Amino acid sequence: MNNKKYKLALVGATGVVGKVARQVLEEKNLPIYEYAFFASHKSAGSEIEFKGKKYIVKELKEDSFDEGFDYAIFSAGGETSKKYAPIAASKGCIVIDNSSAWRMDKEVPLIVPEVNSEEIKNNKGIIANPNCSTIQAVVPLKVLDDKYKLKRIVYSTYQAVSGAGIKGINDLKYGNEEGYELQKFPYPIINNCLPHIDVFLDNGYTKEEEKMINETRKILNKPELRITATTVRVPVINSHSESINVEFENSFDLNELVNLLKNSKNIIVEDDVKNNIYPLAINASGHDEVYVGRIRRDYSVENGINLWVVADNIRKGAASNAIQIVEELMQQDNLTN
Repeated sequence: MNNKKYKLALVGATGVVGKVARQVLEEKNLPIYEYAFFASHKSAGSEIEFKGKKYIVKELKEDSFDEGFDYAIFSAGGETSKKYAPIAASKGCIVIDNSSAWRMDKEVPLIVPEVNSEEIKNNKGIIANPNCSTIQAVVPLKVLDDKYKLKRIVYSTYQAVSGAGIKGINDLKYGNEEGYELQKFPYPIINNCLPHIDVFLDNGYTKEEEKMINETRKILNKPELRITATTVRVPVINSHSESINVEFENSFDLNELVNLLKNSKNIIVEDDVKNNIYPLAINASGHDEVYVGRIRRDYSVENGINLWVVADNIRKGAASNAIQIVEELMQQDNLTN
């Protein structure tokens, strides 16, 4: 057994996702002997405490990876990833990128470890973390696809403001204060729902909706799968909720389907409507599992089902998924050395 210890860089260490990534890394006992934390010029020089030690946040520069890292988690936006991820990869570092910059690149695997961990080894130095709303959806969908074969998916999402970063959180927290000017959203999010996440495209969909469609197809390796999506921002601080309508090629027994989900890794079924038990955003926050409930037949089609799927969009939807990929890379490295 290889007892190698690794060196990890966290880029975007002071942002919303970066802070949670630090928390998740503290919770896990990974064989990492050295950490480094990077951010923009604005945050560089600030001090953070991690695993009982104090670290100075460094400014991300072109020579930041010269000191040699095994892995780097990027959570600093698409433009930063486009510029610096190839530099890091050229120095022998494997980048796990949280932005949308590399997700649809044919040379870059798009990974949710519970779904397609076998694709991790096909990286050329960069691995993409999917969109938060896609990650939580494909975890149960993969389980169901393996058994019943997906035919069509209809996504309707109810997405928390934390997915829009600190500016989105501020718009919800302080939007009622006199003189407050919205930082992120085009309209108030308090007492409101905005069917508008990311920019609108020429086809009438938003970029977020298109991301869910394209990423689901890539992760499940089903390029022709029929999918449509409507994504909505709601006045919730954290955890995304999704109504997922699925049509299968094959018939199914409902009890068998529910038990299949119950016995699947990192899925928690909460589905006891007689006692008002179903997944809630406030209960999913702070957890890495995907919660599934309201599981019922769609009687309008031959082999249809409805699911209510909830997960912490900053943990499972970003930070934890990236760290799970790092864990998988370490395990694969151990097996080959």
